[in-house]
Amino acid sequence: MEIIRDWRDVPEALRGATVALGNFDGVHLGHAHLVRAAHAARPDAKLAVLTFEPHPRAFFRPDDPPFRLSTAAGRAGALAALGVQILYELPFDDTFSKLSGEAFVDQVLQTGIMAVHLASGPDFAFGWRKGGDVGLLAARAEALGLGQTVVPKLADAVGPLSSTRVRRDLQDGYPERAAAVLGRPWAITGRVAEGQRLGRTIGFPTANVALGELLEPARGVYAVTIETSQNIYKGVANIGRRPTVNAGPESRLEVHLFDFAGDLYGQEITVALHRFLRAETKFAGLDALKAQIARDAAEARRLLGVS
Repeated sequence: MEIIRDWRDVPEALRGATVALGNFDGVHLGHAHLVRAAHAARPDAKLAVLTFEPHPRAFFRPDDPPFRLSTAAGRAGALAALGVQILYELPFDDTFSKLSGEAFVDQVLQTGIMAVHLASGPDFAFGWRKGGDVGLLAARAEALGLGQTVVPKLADAVGPLSSTRVRRDLQDGYPERAAAVLGRPWAITGRVAEGQRLGRTIGFPTANVALGELLEPARGVYAVTIETSQNIYKGVANIGRRPTVNAGPESRLEVHLFDFAGDLYGQEITVALHRFLRAETKFAGLDALKAQIARDAAEARRLLGVS
């Protein structure tokens, strides 16, 4: 998949695509539905996605807590897995945010990337102060000779599939519900950093990963799977601030890999959340913490089918 970040300088070979429009945070099953609909509308054209980096919400509300379900790299990988050939990942800055809806269609979609067909959900909004909607998109597309498809939201028995719903499920402690919307378990990818090495002293060494710009799910203990550069392991993880050891105000992920011996410092790992076991708790001391971690590990082994 080719990634283009400058809409003013798109190589000729990467123009003329059918383009799915949106933020695609998390790349859930609804997004996959939109991508497939874009391809079905013009199967003869290259398949592309146009999105923004950073997420517009992060640009306009920089002091909000982290909310993203995927990093830019994670989003790109998930879109490539759907067969997307071109990703227009446009920098969302002050200048771009002030483009009118008409200018976005005329200058970016038509002149810049020379799209031949546009596909979006029914609530896609764009341009200065979200002045553009699918009605404006349809009118400008018709005037410019571009095809357009408005793709209804994909829904299940609970309701429409959306990134907002995934965030809510994760923050409520239901990673399995989030997985049903995503089509896969939600995962955190990051580099293993040096920690206090406290886990080693109580028999449960952990790999520590910062959450960074990703959403913080419900604080507590999870049954997880861990993918390293060499293998896939099962394990138990804690997300939170570790109140028993007064580790500070910043939440992070600490994961213990079952039946693993080795050093992961500096390596990138991916930790997928499967089940929430319990909320984060402050214990009276390290002995009580050690006993509870042993119980957590046993429950995670049971849920994950580890003998």
